[in-house]
Amino acid sequence: GAIARLGHSLDLRFLFREEETMTLIALNADVLVTMDAQRREIKDGALVADGPALLWVGATADLPAQYRRMADEGQAKVLDMRGKVVTPGLINTHHHMYQSLTRAVPAAQDAELFSWLQNLYMLWSHLTPEMIHVSTQTAMAELMLSGCTTTSDHLYLFPNGSRLDDSIAAAQQMGMRFHAARGSMSLGRSKGGLPPDVVVEEEEAILRDSLRLIQQYHDGSRHAMLRVVLAPCSPFSVTRDLMRESAVLAREHGVSLHTHLAENDNDVAFSREKFGLTPAQYAEDLGWVGRDVWHAHCVKLDPEGIALFARTGTGVSHCPCSNMRLASGIAPIRSMRDAGVPVSLGVDGSASNDGAHMLGEVRQAMLLQRVGHGPAAMSAREALEIATLGGARVLNRDDIGALAPGMSADFVAFDMHDVGYAGAGHDPVAALVFCTPANVSSSVINGRVVVEDGRLLTADLPVVLGQHRKLARSLFERAAGQ
Repeated sequence: GAIARLGHSLDLRFLFREEETMTLIALNADVLVTMDAQRREIKDGALVADGPALLWVGATADLPAQYRRMADEGQAKVLDMRGKVVTPGLINTHHHMYQSLTRAVPAAQDAELFSWLQNLYMLWSHLTPEMIHVSTQTAMAELMLSGCTTTSDHLYLFPNGSRLDDSIAAAQQMGMRFHAARGSMSLGRSKGGLPPDVVVEEEEAILRDSLRLIQQYHDGSRHAMLRVVLAPCSPFSVTRDLMRESAVLAREHGVSLHTHLAENDNDVAFSREKFGLTPAQYAEDLGWVGRDVWHAHCVKLDPEGIALFARTGTGVSHCPCSNMRLASGIAPIRSMRDAGVPVSLGVDGSASNDGAHMLGEVRQAMLLQRVGHGPAAMSAREALEIATLGGARVLNRDDIGALAPGMSADFVAFDMHDVGYAGAGHDPVAALVFCTPANVSSSVINGRVVVEDGRLLTADLPVVLGQHRKLARSLFERAAGQ
């Protein structure tokens, strides 16, 4: 109506002020998937949130009288979830959001990891702060509409004055719960690394900026919307000294660590040739194991590495679409889970996926394990658990990933009337994963409605996408003119 149109033409933050101070009550969900300790799936489910936290979760019929009264008297915002399946917000633990500007680049369409990177590094060297900002908005919009409420982003190159602050500002505008990973590359080709020298930084400057970001932005409190992560890029793009120093700095300030590890055969061969170590041995040697560490991919993690990660609580971000796209292989997720390794899901960059649909990644995680290990290798509910509780564990958080009193008010709703779910009423929870991935009808992050009736409320998406298309063209033109 008129208010919705006003919100798109003026300042959406004005519309959110009242909502942020109101109790939020969601009612009548066909199924409410809690992911709590009992893994309850509540028919005709309901929940109550006040600010950033959930107060109550249960059956609609059991909603306490005080909340019914608040709903009847207009003292709470009420969301009718009839016909919907409600789940905890999905958690994305690995992404490169700037890559949404370089999807399906012809020169990199049919390449494995190392040649894929070599075809793209020089293109990315022309990124600008505006490109970082708008590509982050675009990537987050795609994630939010697909059911994601918490995301990490691994930004590891900073050309032309770009800073991690550019993506942080975008996240704050979009209203996503954000783990901003300060990536870095310091080992250029002239020193035996893979990236060209033009995209690497001096290590002293990297560590200095890492400390600045922690001091300026990191919030370690419960329900924090913004945390900083230290994330040297990979064994083939940074030195061992930078890995060690980053780990020391992170632990001095209580922030997590993240990097790429054991992504494909060439990655493993590089570690053996340069360091005389397997990727897992390399990580252990540098102090990169523990509950505060997670590694992306780990497609080629060997049995000894799996045992090490399980013993130390070291996390893995599984990126099935990217691993298939680059022909890296099938990560041994079944073995990792059975051993007790914390496993989460990541969409990875939109130049190696080439999408960022979080529910789609859940589906691919289930299907890929079945391709490798048989039809019972992963169930729909296990895949959904990896995308919720698994993500929370890998990010070292106990306040997201489940719907229970005291947890963060992050939840999403999928409309079971969507054509893709036709005939799937026998098990609507499994249908979320087995059927064609759908976008959400509603999304709430930190107690704030960010998607309503399938429409993103925190950005004028057509305007953002128009800017994004223009900047993507500009990026290619800048590269062509170098």
